[in-house]
Amino acid sequence: MNESLLEILCCPLDKDDLELEDAEYDDDEIISGSLVCTGCGESYPIEDGIPNLLPPDMREQSPA
Repeated sequence: MNESLLEILCCPLDKDDLELEDAEYDDDEIISGSLVCTGCGESYPIEDGIPNLLPPDMREQSPA
């Protein structure tokens, strides 16, 4: 995931901004970490460079 995506991504629950936390980089790409909503505080994982922006209740149901 490119860090410039943070400018256009928002929380799917309340549409507030997301902040990057605990990021691990491979060159200039984010490969893992989490996106945390500045409004509701919900956290969304980044795994293998892909942010999982599903709401928490849907995230638990989705197959890995």
